[in-house]
Amino acid sequence: MDRAMEIMRDAKSIAVVGVSSRPDRASNEVAQYLIDHGYEVYLVNPLETEIFGRPVYDSVRDLPVAVDIVDIFRRQGDVPPVVDDAIAAGAKVVWMQLEIVNEEAAATARAAGLEVVMDRCTKIEHARLPSGAAPEGA
Repeated sequence: MDRAMEIMRDAKSIAVVGVSSRPDRASNEVAQYLIDHGYEVYLVNPLETEIFGRPVYDSVRDLPVAVDIVDIFRRQGDVPPVVDDAIAAGAKVVWMQLEIVNEEAAATARAAGLEVVMDRCTKIEHARLPSGAAPEGA
């Protein structure tokens, strides 16, 4: 099992940054999938107020808890402030979704002690886990 899969197996809470209320957006689909599979999901987007009947927070720092994973659905150039936010909020992992790679932000996160995953999808990695190896039933 590779490290991305291990992170998904061990995580319990995930902040989805850049989530959209639009059902045709990948961030919406992934957030719903993570919720449906037992993760404690927090939604982050300063342009939204409620999605799936859940509150949407302006930033990771505004969350009521420190999360295991900050799952980023933002353009590469918009990643550094999200990483700074994740560090300040006490997150454990910064996860940049498919086609998102920002080496400078990754270096900042690693220097602060966070793990980094880039260009991978939390939904895809969860689906690769052996049955029962994730929060479902936890």
